[in-house]
Amino acid sequence: MASPATATFERAAPSQSPNEPKRLTTAIVYCEANFGAVDGKTANGLVRHSEKYEILSIIDSQKAGQDAGMVLDGVANAIPICRDLADALSRTETLPDFFIFGMAPSSGMLSAAERSLVLDAIGLGMNIVNGLHEFLNDDPEFVAASGASGVTILDVRRPRASKDLRMFSGRIAQVTCPRIAVLGTDCAIGKRTTATILTRALRDRGLNVVMVGTGQTGLIQGARYGIALDAVPSQFCAGELEAIIFDAFEAEQPDVIIIEGQGALSHPAFSTTSFILRGSCPNGVILQHAPGRTYRCDFDRMPMPLPAAEINLIQTFSDTRVIGLTLNHENMTDAEVSTAVDAYERELGIPATDALTRSPDHLVDIVLRAFPELGEKLTAHAQ
Repeated sequence: MASPATATFERAAPSQSPNEPKRLTTAIVYCEANFGAVDGKTANGLVRHSEKYEILSIIDSQKAGQDAGMVLDGVANAIPICRDLADALSRTETLPDFFIFGMAPSSGMLSAAERSLVLDAIGLGMNIVNGLHEFLNDDPEFVAASGASGVTILDVRRPRASKDLRMFSGRIAQVTCPRIAVLGTDCAIGKRTTATILTRALRDRGLNVVMVGTGQTGLIQGARYGIALDAVPSQFCAGELEAIIFDAFEAEQPDVIIIEGQGALSHPAFSTTSFILRGSCPNGVILQHAPGRTYRCDFDRMPMPLPAAEINLIQTFSDTRVIGLTLNHENMTDAEVSTAVDAYERELGIPATDALTRSPDHLVDIVLRAFPELGEKLTAHAQ
Protein backbone atom coordinates (compact mmCIF):
# COMPACT_ATOMS: atom_id res chain seq x y z
CA MET A 1 0.00 0.00 0.00
CA ALA A 2 1.11 3.59 -0.59
CA SER A 3 2.31 5.63 2.36
CA PRO A 4 -0.39 7.54 4.26
CA ALA A 5 0.76 10.83 2.78
CA THR A 6 0.36 9.62 -0.82
CA ALA A 7 -2.57 7.20 -0.60
CA THR A 8 -5.83 8.17 -2.29
CA PHE A 9 -9.34 7.30 -1.14
CA GLU A 10 -12.91 7.71 -2.17
CA ARG A 11 -14.73 10.11 0.12
CA ALA A 12 -17.73 8.53 1.81
CA ALA A 13 -20.94 9.79 0.25
CA PRO A 14 -23.72 11.07 2.49
CA SER A 15 -27.02 9.22 2.60
CA GLN A 16 -28.96 10.00 -0.56
CA SER A 17 -32.45 9.48 0.79
CA PRO A 18 -34.06 11.07 3.86
CA ASN A 19 -35.46 7.62 4.64
CA GLU A 20 -32.00 6.11 4.96
CA PRO A 21 -30.33 6.14 8.38
CA LYS A 22 -27.91 8.98 8.90
CA ARG A 23 -24.30 7.95 8.39
CA LEU A 24 -22.24 8.34 11.53
CA THR A 25 -19.07 10.39 11.25
CA THR A 26 -16.18 7.92 10.90
CA ALA A 27 -12.90 8.15 12.78
CA ILE A 28 -9.56 6.51 13.40
CA VAL A 29 -8.25 6.96 16.96
CA TYR A 30 -4.53 7.28 17.67
CA CYS A 31 -3.40 5.77 20.98
CA GLU A 32 0.14 4.52 20.47
CA ALA A 33 1.45 2.38 23.35
CA ASN A 34 -1.43 3.49 25.60
CA PHE A 35 -4.64 1.75 24.56
CA GLY A 36 -6.26 0.18 27.62
CA ALA A 37 -3.92 2.16 29.88
CA VAL A 38 -4.46 5.28 31.96
CA ASP A 39 -3.14 7.79 29.41
CA GLY A 40 -5.29 6.18 26.72
CA LYS A 41 -8.51 7.13 28.48
CA THR A 42 -9.86 9.12 25.51
CA ALA A 43 -9.48 6.17 23.13
CA ASN A 44 -10.77 3.80 25.80
CA GLY A 45 -13.84 5.93 26.32
CA LEU A 46 -14.58 6.23 22.59
CA VAL A 47 -14.42 2.47 22.13
CA ARG A 48 -16.89 1.97 24.97
CA HIS A 49 -19.26 4.80 24.06
CA SER A 50 -19.55 7.39 21.31
CA GLU A 51 -22.67 9.26 20.24
CA LYS A 52 -20.84 11.20 17.54
CA TYR A 53 -18.28 8.95 15.84
CA GLU A 54 -18.18 5.48 14.36
CA ILE A 55 -14.78 4.28 15.51
CA LEU A 56 -13.21 2.32 12.64
CA SER A 57 -9.93 1.37 14.31
CA ILE A 58 -7.38 2.16 17.01
CA ILE A 59 -3.70 2.77 16.32
CA ASP A 60 -1.39 1.14 18.88
CA SER A 61 1.51 -0.91 17.51
CA GLN A 62 2.01 -2.70 20.83
CA LYS A 63 -1.46 -4.27 20.65
CA ALA A 64 -1.80 -4.51 16.87
CA GLY A 65 -3.90 -7.41 15.63
CA GLN A 66 -6.14 -7.53 18.68
CA ASP A 67 -9.78 -6.55 19.06
CA ALA A 68 -10.27 -3.29 20.99
CA GLY A 69 -13.26 -4.60 22.93
CA MET A 70 -11.40 -7.73 24.01
CA VAL A 71 -8.47 -5.64 25.27
CA LEU A 72 -10.70 -3.32 27.30
CA ASP A 73 -13.51 -5.52 28.58
CA GLY A 74 -13.03 -9.05 27.30
CA VAL A 75 -15.91 -8.68 24.82
CA ALA A 76 -15.19 -8.41 21.08
CA ASN A 77 -16.59 -5.34 19.29
CA ALA A 78 -14.99 -5.71 15.82
CA ILE A 79 -12.87 -2.55 16.22
CA PRO A 80 -9.36 -3.61 15.15
CA ILE A 81 -6.16 -2.33 16.72
CA CYS A 82 -3.72 -1.38 13.96
CA ARG A 83 0.02 -1.06 13.70
CA ASP A 84 0.09 2.46 12.23
CA LEU A 85 -1.90 4.89 10.11
CA ALA A 86 -1.19 3.00 6.89
CA ASP A 87 -2.47 -0.22 8.46
CA ALA A 88 -5.60 1.54 9.69
CA LEU A 89 -6.31 3.07 6.28
CA SER A 90 -5.80 -0.27 4.53
CA ARG A 91 -8.90 -1.54 6.34
CA THR A 92 -11.31 1.03 4.92
CA GLU A 93 -12.37 1.78 1.35
CA THR A 94 -13.29 5.38 2.09
CA LEU A 95 -11.23 8.03 3.82
CA PRO A 96 -12.30 8.36 7.47
CA ASP A 97 -13.80 11.72 8.31
CA PHE A 98 -11.65 12.29 11.39
CA PHE A 99 -8.31 11.44 12.94
CA ILE A 100 -8.75 11.62 16.72
CA PHE A 101 -5.78 12.05 19.02
CA GLY A 102 -6.91 9.59 21.68
CA MET A 103 -4.40 10.06 24.47
CA ALA A 104 -4.23 12.37 27.46
CA PRO A 105 -0.53 12.59 28.39
CA SER A 106 0.36 14.57 31.48
CA SER A 107 2.39 16.98 29.32
CA GLY A 108 -0.72 17.87 27.29
CA MET A 109 1.51 18.36 24.22
CA LEU A 110 2.32 16.54 20.97
CA SER A 111 5.72 14.92 20.53
CA ALA A 112 7.70 15.57 17.33
CA ALA A 113 6.65 12.17 15.91
CA GLU A 114 3.01 12.85 16.78
CA ARG A 115 3.12 16.25 15.07
CA SER A 116 4.35 14.56 11.91
CA LEU A 117 1.62 11.92 12.06
CA VAL A 118 -1.16 14.48 12.56
CA LEU A 119 0.20 16.48 9.61
CA ASP A 120 0.13 13.28 7.52
CA ALA A 121 -3.54 12.78 8.42
CA ILE A 122 -4.28 16.40 7.49
CA GLY A 123 -2.45 15.94 4.19
CA LEU A 124 -4.71 13.01 3.37
CA GLY A 125 -7.78 15.18 3.96
CA MET A 126 -8.82 13.96 7.41
CA ASN A 127 -10.27 16.40 9.92
CA ILE A 128 -8.55 16.42 13.31
CA VAL A 129 -9.97 16.11 16.81
CA ASN A 130 -7.43 17.35 19.34
CA GLY A 131 -8.14 17.06 23.06
CA LEU A 132 -4.76 18.28 24.29
CA HIS A 133 -3.93 21.52 26.08
CA GLU A 134 -1.89 22.45 22.99
CA PHE A 135 -4.27 24.22 20.59
CA LEU A 136 -3.33 23.29 17.03
CA ASN A 137 -5.31 26.18 15.58
CA ASP A 138 -2.75 28.49 17.20
CA ASP A 139 0.16 26.73 15.43
CA PRO A 140 1.05 28.29 12.03
CA GLU A 141 2.20 24.95 10.59
CA PHE A 142 -1.10 23.24 11.39
CA VAL A 143 -3.14 26.25 10.27
CA ALA A 144 -1.35 26.28 6.91
CA ALA A 145 -1.70 22.51 6.46
CA SER A 146 -5.40 22.44 7.32
CA GLY A 147 -6.08 25.37 5.00
CA ALA A 148 -4.24 23.70 2.13
CA SER A 149 -6.20 20.46 2.60
CA GLY A 150 -9.53 22.10 3.34
CA VAL A 151 -9.98 20.29 6.66
CA THR A 152 -11.04 21.35 10.14
CA ILE A 153 -9.07 21.06 13.36
CA LEU A 154 -11.23 20.83 16.47
CA ASP A 155 -9.38 21.96 19.60
CA VAL A 156 -11.83 20.43 22.05
CA ARG A 157 -10.33 21.99 25.17
CA ARG A 158 -10.44 25.56 23.90
CA PRO A 159 -12.74 27.57 26.22
CA ARG A 160 -15.11 30.35 25.24
CA ALA A 161 -13.65 33.76 24.50
CA SER A 162 -12.66 35.59 27.70
CA LYS A 163 -15.32 38.23 27.18
CA ASP A 164 -18.00 35.52 27.13
CA LEU A 165 -16.93 33.59 30.23
CA ARG A 166 -19.48 33.60 33.04
CA MET A 167 -19.07 34.09 36.78
CA PHE A 168 -20.96 32.09 39.38
CA SER A 169 -24.35 33.72 39.97
CA GLY A 170 -26.31 31.48 42.34
CA ARG A 171 -28.76 30.45 39.60
CA ILE A 172 -27.92 26.84 40.36
CA ALA A 173 -30.49 27.06 43.18
CA GLN A 174 -33.18 27.35 40.48
CA VAL A 175 -32.26 23.90 39.12
CA THR A 176 -34.85 21.86 40.99
CA CYS A 177 -34.08 18.35 39.76
CA PRO A 178 -31.46 16.21 41.56
CA ARG A 179 -27.87 16.95 40.55
CA ILE A 180 -25.51 14.01 41.07
CA ALA A 181 -21.75 14.39 40.67
CA VAL A 182 -19.59 11.34 40.01
CA LEU A 183 -16.31 12.13 41.77
CA GLY A 184 -13.26 10.00 42.54
CA THR A 185 -10.27 9.33 44.74
CA ASP A 186 -7.84 9.82 41.83
CA CYS A 187 -7.64 10.97 38.23
CA ALA A 188 -8.19 8.54 35.32
CA ILE A 189 -10.13 6.20 37.60
CA GLY A 190 -13.37 5.72 35.65
CA LYS A 191 -15.60 8.61 36.71
CA ARG A 192 -16.73 9.38 33.17
CA THR A 193 -17.37 5.71 32.40
CA THR A 194 -19.49 5.28 35.52
CA ALA A 195 -21.38 8.51 34.79
CA THR A 196 -22.06 7.34 31.23
CA ILE A 197 -23.32 3.92 32.32
CA LEU A 198 -25.49 5.47 35.03
CA THR A 199 -26.97 7.97 32.56
CA ARG A 200 -27.82 5.22 30.10
CA ALA A 201 -29.31 2.98 32.79
CA LEU A 202 -31.59 5.73 34.10
CA ARG A 203 -32.69 6.63 30.57
CA ASP A 204 -33.43 2.96 29.85
CA ARG A 205 -35.85 3.05 32.77
CA GLY A 206 -37.74 6.00 31.36
CA LEU A 207 -36.16 8.99 33.11
CA ASN A 208 -35.11 12.11 31.28
CA VAL A 209 -31.41 12.41 32.13
CA VAL A 210 -28.79 14.95 31.09
CA MET A 211 -25.11 14.16 31.53
CA VAL A 212 -22.81 17.18 31.77
CA GLY A 213 -19.25 16.50 30.62
CA THR A 214 -16.36 18.30 32.27
CA GLY A 215 -13.41 16.92 30.29
CA GLN A 216 -12.25 16.53 26.71
CA THR A 217 -13.20 12.86 26.36
CA GLY A 218 -16.84 13.37 27.26
CA LEU A 219 -17.05 16.22 24.75
CA ILE A 220 -15.45 14.09 22.03
CA GLN A 221 -17.88 11.28 22.82
CA GLY A 222 -20.70 13.66 21.96
CA ALA A 223 -21.93 15.19 25.22
CA ARG A 224 -24.50 17.86 24.31
CA TYR A 225 -23.70 19.86 27.43
CA GLY A 226 -20.23 20.26 28.83
CA ILE A 227 -16.92 22.05 29.06
CA ALA A 228 -13.26 21.07 29.40
CA LEU A 229 -13.03 22.60 32.84
CA ASP A 230 -9.26 22.33 33.23
CA ALA A 231 -8.76 24.79 30.35
CA VAL A 232 -10.97 27.52 31.83
CA PRO A 233 -9.41 30.32 33.94
CA SER A 234 -10.04 29.46 37.57
CA GLN A 235 -12.09 32.60 38.24
CA PHE A 236 -14.73 31.39 35.79
CA CYS A 237 -14.76 27.61 36.35
CA ALA A 238 -17.65 27.48 38.82
CA GLY A 239 -19.66 30.02 36.83
CA GLU A 240 -19.18 28.29 33.48
CA LEU A 241 -20.27 24.95 34.92
CA GLU A 242 -23.23 26.51 36.72
CA ALA A 243 -24.33 28.22 33.50
CA ILE A 244 -24.10 25.00 31.46
CA ILE A 245 -26.12 23.06 34.04
CA PHE A 246 -28.72 25.82 34.18
CA ASP A 247 -28.95 25.92 30.37
CA ALA A 248 -29.41 22.14 30.27
CA PHE A 249 -32.12 22.32 32.93
CA GLU A 250 -34.05 25.00 31.11
CA ALA A 251 -33.74 23.38 27.67
CA GLU A 252 -34.28 19.73 28.59
CA GLN A 253 -36.41 19.84 31.76
CA PRO A 254 -34.63 16.70 32.98
CA ASP A 255 -35.60 14.45 35.86
CA VAL A 256 -31.96 14.28 36.96
CA ILE A 257 -28.61 15.76 35.93
CA ILE A 258 -25.38 13.71 36.13
CA ILE A 259 -22.12 15.68 36.35
CA GLU A 260 -18.84 14.05 35.37
CA GLY A 261 -16.04 14.56 37.89
CA GLN A 262 -12.38 15.37 37.30
CA GLY A 263 -9.31 14.58 39.39
CA ALA A 264 -9.98 14.22 43.12
CA LEU A 265 -10.70 16.77 45.81
CA SER A 266 -7.82 15.43 47.90
CA HIS A 267 -5.33 15.40 45.02
CA PRO A 268 -2.91 18.36 45.23
CA ALA A 269 -2.21 18.27 41.49
CA PHE A 270 -5.81 19.03 40.49
CA SER A 271 -8.26 21.75 41.44
CA THR A 272 -11.13 20.84 39.12
CA THR A 273 -13.08 18.80 41.69
CA SER A 274 -13.43 21.84 43.92
CA PHE A 275 -14.86 23.86 41.02
CA ILE A 276 -17.26 21.03 40.16
CA LEU A 277 -18.56 20.96 43.72
CA ARG A 278 -18.88 24.74 43.80
CA GLY A 279 -20.39 25.14 40.34
CA SER A 280 -22.87 22.26 40.43
CA CYS A 281 -23.73 22.30 44.15
CA PRO A 282 -24.67 18.61 43.85
CA ASN A 283 -27.46 17.12 45.92
CA GLY A 284 -25.58 13.83 45.92
CA VAL A 285 -22.17 12.39 45.05
CA ILE A 286 -21.19 8.94 43.82
CA LEU A 287 -17.53 8.26 44.62
CA GLN A 288 -15.33 6.16 42.30
CA HIS A 289 -12.41 4.30 43.88
CA ALA A 290 -9.77 1.79 42.75
CA PRO A 291 -8.97 -0.58 45.64
CA GLY A 292 -6.21 -2.24 43.62
CA ARG A 293 -4.38 1.03 42.96
CA THR A 294 -1.61 1.58 45.53
CA TYR A 295 -0.44 5.01 44.42
CA ARG A 296 -2.03 7.94 42.65
CA CYS A 297 -1.90 7.88 38.87
CA ASP A 298 1.41 9.45 37.66
CA PHE A 299 2.47 10.04 41.30
CA ASP A 300 4.21 6.89 42.46
CA ARG A 301 5.13 8.31 45.87
CA MET A 302 1.64 9.51 46.70
CA PRO A 303 -0.50 6.77 48.30
CA MET A 304 -4.15 6.45 47.35
CA PRO A 305 -6.58 7.85 49.94
CA LEU A 306 -9.13 5.68 51.67
CA PRO A 307 -12.73 6.17 50.51
CA ALA A 308 -13.79 7.12 54.04
CA ALA A 309 -11.25 9.96 54.09
CA GLU A 310 -12.35 11.24 50.68
CA ILE A 311 -16.00 11.08 51.68
CA ASN A 312 -15.29 13.07 54.83
CA LEU A 313 -13.39 15.67 52.81
CA ILE A 314 -16.15 16.02 50.19
CA GLN A 315 -18.91 16.33 52.78
CA THR A 316 -16.88 18.85 54.79
CA PHE A 317 -15.99 20.95 51.75
CA SER A 318 -19.47 21.01 50.24
CA ASP A 319 -23.07 20.90 51.44
CA THR A 320 -23.74 17.49 49.91
CA ARG A 321 -23.74 13.77 50.76
CA VAL A 322 -22.00 10.79 49.23
CA ILE A 323 -24.77 8.37 48.28
CA GLY A 324 -22.78 5.44 46.91
CA LEU A 325 -19.37 4.01 46.08
CA THR A 326 -18.37 2.58 42.69
CA LEU A 327 -15.24 0.56 42.09
CA ASN A 328 -12.63 0.48 39.37
CA HIS A 329 -11.62 -3.20 39.21
CA GLU A 330 -8.10 -2.73 37.84
CA ASN A 331 -5.63 -5.22 39.36
CA MET A 332 -8.53 -7.12 40.99
CA THR A 333 -10.15 -10.50 40.42
CA ASP A 334 -13.91 -10.79 40.28
CA ALA A 335 -13.93 -12.42 43.71
CA GLU A 336 -11.89 -9.54 45.10
CA VAL A 337 -14.40 -7.06 43.68
CA SER A 338 -17.25 -8.88 45.46
CA THR A 339 -15.32 -8.94 48.73
CA ALA A 340 -14.51 -5.22 48.42
CA VAL A 341 -18.14 -4.32 47.68
CA ASP A 342 -19.32 -6.14 50.82
CA ALA A 343 -16.56 -4.66 52.98
CA TYR A 344 -17.14 -1.07 51.86
CA GLU A 345 -20.88 -1.34 52.33
CA ARG A 346 -20.35 -2.48 55.91
CA GLU A 347 -17.69 0.13 56.63
CA LEU A 348 -19.28 3.15 54.95
CA GLY A 349 -22.97 2.40 55.32
CA ILE A 350 -23.69 3.21 51.67
CA PRO A 351 -24.30 0.92 48.66
CA ALA A 352 -21.33 -0.07 46.52
CA THR A 353 -20.91 -1.67 43.10
CA ASP A 354 -18.67 -1.90 40.02
CA ALA A 355 -20.27 -0.18 37.03
CA LEU A 356 -18.48 -2.30 34.45
CA THR A 357 -18.65 -5.81 35.91
CA ARG A 358 -21.94 -5.66 37.82
CA SER A 359 -25.49 -5.00 36.64
CA PRO A 360 -26.37 -1.33 36.05
CA ASP A 361 -29.40 -2.05 38.24
CA HIS A 362 -27.10 -1.52 41.22
CA LEU A 363 -26.25 1.99 40.01
CA VAL A 364 -29.92 2.77 39.55
CA ASP A 365 -30.65 1.48 43.06
CA ILE A 366 -28.02 3.85 44.50
CA VAL A 367 -29.82 6.80 42.92
CA LEU A 368 -33.36 5.67 43.80
CA ARG A 369 -32.42 5.04 47.43
CA ALA A 370 -31.07 8.58 47.72
CA PHE A 371 -33.83 10.22 45.68
CA PRO A 372 -37.07 8.23 46.13
CA GLU A 373 -39.01 10.88 44.20
CA LEU A 374 -37.31 9.55 41.06
CA GLY A 375 -38.74 6.12 41.81
CA GLU A 376 -42.17 7.70 41.97
CA LYS A 377 -41.62 9.14 38.49
CA LEU A 378 -40.65 5.69 37.24
CA THR A 379 -43.87 4.28 38.69
CA ALA A 380 -45.87 7.04 37.04
CA HIS A 381 -44.20 6.35 33.67
CA ALA A 382 -45.05 2.66 33.98
CA GLN A 383 -48.76 3.30 34.54
